[in-house]
Amino acid sequence: MNIEVGVFVAALIGCLVGGLIIGFIVTRWFLKRQLQKNPPINENMIRAMFMQMGRKPSEAQIKAVMNSMKRNQ
Repeated sequence: MNIEVGVFVAALIGCLVGGLIIGFIVTRWFLKRQLQKNPPINENMIRAMFMQMGRKPSEAQIKAVMNSMKRNQ
């Protein structure tokens, strides 16, 4: 059984590109799911950050920062 070199190379490149695309999509989906389950920052962390800067944050400021972070994900 002989396969032409051109067909073999085309199939090899097609499989490589397909694998890269599928791997990218699966990795992106998994990362988004993990970030939704375990957000990188929460309200207590924002509150602590404001306190370290010497400010007493209001709830409106904390909510504004959280909403800003959610919009930019």
